[in-house]
Amino acid sequence: MKKDLQVREIWQGDCLERMKEIETESVHLILSDIPYGISYEEWDVLHHNTNHGLLGASPSQQRSGSIFRTRGKPLNGWSQADKQIPKEYYEWCGSWAPDWYRVLKPGSSCFVFAGRRLAHRCICALEDAGFIFKDMLAWEKDSAAYRAQRVSCVFERRGDAENSLRWQGWKVGNLRPLFEPVLWFMKPYPVGGTLADNILSNGVGAFHEQELKRLTEQEEGVRSCSNLLRVRAEGSDRGRHPAQKPVRLLEILISLVTAEEQLVLDPFCGSGSTLVAAKRLGRQYLGIEQNEEYCRIARERLRDAK
Repeated sequence: MKKDLQVREIWQGDCLERMKEIETESVHLILSDIPYGISYEEWDVLHHNTNHGLLGASPSQQRSGSIFRTRGKPLNGWSQADKQIPKEYYEWCGSWAPDWYRVLKPGSSCFVFAGRRLAHRCICALEDAGFIFKDMLAWEKDSAAYRAQRVSCVFERRGDAENSLRWQGWKVGNLRPLFEPVLWFMKPYPVGGTLADNILSNGVGAFHEQELKRLTEQEEGVRSCSNLLRVRAEGSDRGRHPAQKPVRLLEILISLVTAEEQLVLDPFCGSGSTLVAAKRLGRQYLGIEQNEEYCRIARERLRDAK
């Protein structure tokens, strides 16, 4: 068995390029909160059909202080070309999936936060790269914004009192988004061998039931060893990145499938939450982030992490 990489650092740059520098079959886990492709901010615009209205802000958005501070595209789109957005997201995922597959050890896991709307496209792209789609976990959040618009108000503004009354109680938008999917993939282990053989040769392939119980027993209402993870975000889990995830949640995922000193990779590491979780658990870690400011924030957090 070849010696595992020993690395604790962040690389700044485009992950499509920097991933090529990582040795083949050297990583025990990829855990990443990838862009969702819903035009949340500039880094999340992954389609080619843009226009001057995208990422602008309406007066109501400016007043409300909503988490969606800029204008995205409606589900119905603004033009026929917008119907290609899901396909373009699939193609974008397919641009990095082969290198993810290459660097992982056989039997390794890959956890991806991919968003509810286009998660199926991410699943297809990684399956086409060779991954096995093992399961979908659900992270249940303690709170989420809910700003669905009342249909009656729309007709009221139009001076249509009859329809305003008729559609009382109806809304336009989505239900309160209290869960986010966590896609769980596995790189296949060698044909002809068993998973137990792979655990001996590569150190991965099983999940740590005892550690999962220990880390989730504090959370109210969580069923032991279920694929529903109810984790509250702490104050320190906010304010550094618009898509920041709770460190405790990431600790649960890392502990589930890796042992101490194994290498955790986050190719879209943002403000470094995955790396902080890995450091706190005694894992090796490597993050890649394109934005210089987020790299700085991540390095500061890692210096402070125990």
